[in-house]
Formats: sequence, structure tokens, C-alpha cells
Amino acid sequence: MPKIKFAKLQGLGNDFILLDERNQEPLNRRTKGPEVLAELLCRRRLGIGADGLIVLLPSKTADWRMRIYNPDGSEAEMCGNGIRCLVCYLLEEELVGQPEIKIETGAGIIKTKLREGLIEVDMGEPILEAGQIPVRLPGQVILHPLEVDGYPLQITCVSMGNPHCVIFVEDVTAAPLTRLGPKLERHPLFPRRTNVEFVQILETNRLKMRVWERGAGETPACGTGACAAVVAAGLAGKADRRSDVELPGGLLSIVWTPHDNHVYMTGPAQLVFRGEIDME
Repeated sequence: MPKIKFAKLQGLGNDFILLDERNQEPLNRRTKGPEVLAELLCRRRLGIGADGLIVLLPSKTADWRMRIYNPDGSEAEMCGNGIRCLVCYLLEEELVGQPEIKIETGAGIIKTKLREGLIEVDMGEPILEAGQIPVRLPGQVILHPLEVDGYPLQITCVSMGNPHCVIFVEDVTAAPLTRLGPKLERHPLFPRRTNVEFVQILETNRLKMRVWERGAGETPACGTGACAAVVAAGLAGKADRRSDVELPGGLLSIVWTPHDNHVYMTGPAQLVFRGEIDME
């Protein structure tokens, strides 16, 4: 197998390996497909190490197409930090000239733009109906009681193109994320598994969050998770529709606008380094 060129990028410490299909043999023609490559390349210490693998592809319906794979090889529909990293790469490669960049994802076409050195992403409308998230419960899931591993919880469920289970706590630092995260991720309520966010309300316009990502475990940040947290806080009457979200990796600004019901996420992304790896 020939050497694979890659770029390493990060958004709030959420790091990704990006494979640009313009520059190398398409993944689906290789002995090792993207699912296997994600498992091999994302391993800490034994590979390059990352929270996910992004594949940049041409698109017939948008400017570019993004596919994203978790470290366990499963494919995700969307990733907020990942899409900002992809836009950062496009800018570094001078592959876009217009102010608005449209990216085809598994959750549909996502619009992005530069805003004062940061990247704003139109994440679209949140999905609130349980059957569409999906969650095996009726209607909307807002502060629904659930006991997991002896812990009484109240869960609020939102999809931002991928499923999220949000839990409000008094102290997010003390929240049992690493214990309950994997149990909630694979709970029978969630047929496609779920991301899990523990959220502390600091002020009505500021939240603090830790996240257990589906297929990746605890990560420093999650863009779709931050969006889901603000939507969930609004649904539960705990915070405003415009809030900053503190994550271990940094700050994201989230706005859930009433006029179009879209969620807008703004945050940074950075190219860390480029390289190539021999997969033989």
C-alpha cells in the first residue's frame, strides 16, 4: 500500500486527520477502506492519533463533500468541530474563493462562512421528535427521568444531524461522565447510539459542558454537542437561545435563532501539521 498524505487539524483540542482525495488514490479502491484506516490512524501512541478521520471529496450538490469516521471505524453523520477543520484546510489550500462555503455531509448540506477570524457554521434546524433523533420514546424528550447504573437522571434529547443526550448537573467537573457515558451511548433507548453531554448552567447565557462522543469517548470539545446543549437548555427553560459554551478545549458561541429556527455555531480551527504515513 503506498504512503498516504494527510493533514492534522484541531478545533478546541478536538483533533482530526484529514485525507484529501484529490491527491491520492480513492479510499474505496484501497485494500484498507476508510473504516479500517480510521481505526489504524486515530490510535493514540500507535498511530497518528486523533478524535476522528475526515475525508475530503468532490461534491455534485455543494462546493465540497465531507465524510467523517470515528476512531472505532463507525461513520458519523456530521461533526461541528470537524467541519470547521475541513473549512480551515480548504482555506489553507486556497480551494475556495467565495465568502460562503457549502459542504455536503451525511446530515445534508451545511453552510459555513468566515467571521472575524473564526468560522461560523449554519448547523440547520434541531430535530426534536424522538423518532427522528432517534430515541425509543414518544414525542419530545425533555427532562425525561431515566436511571442508569443506579444514577437517577433527567435526559433531554436533540439531533443536530447526529443524536445527543443532554443531562443538566450542578457540577459538571464531578459528573460521572466516564462511567455513565459509555452506558448511555449504547443504551437500548438509542438505536443508533448517542453522544452524551453533561451540562452545568453557569449563567442564562453561559454553559459549561463535558462530552462523551459516540465512537470516540471523552473529547475536549464537540460542536454538535454544544449546539444540542444550548437547544436542550432552551427547551428546559434553563438558559437563553444565545449562549457561550465552555468546553475543556475552549469556547464556542451558539445562537438558536427564532426567525429561521437554525442553530449557528462559531469557533476556531487550526492546521497543526502535514505528513505522510506508510501503511504497509
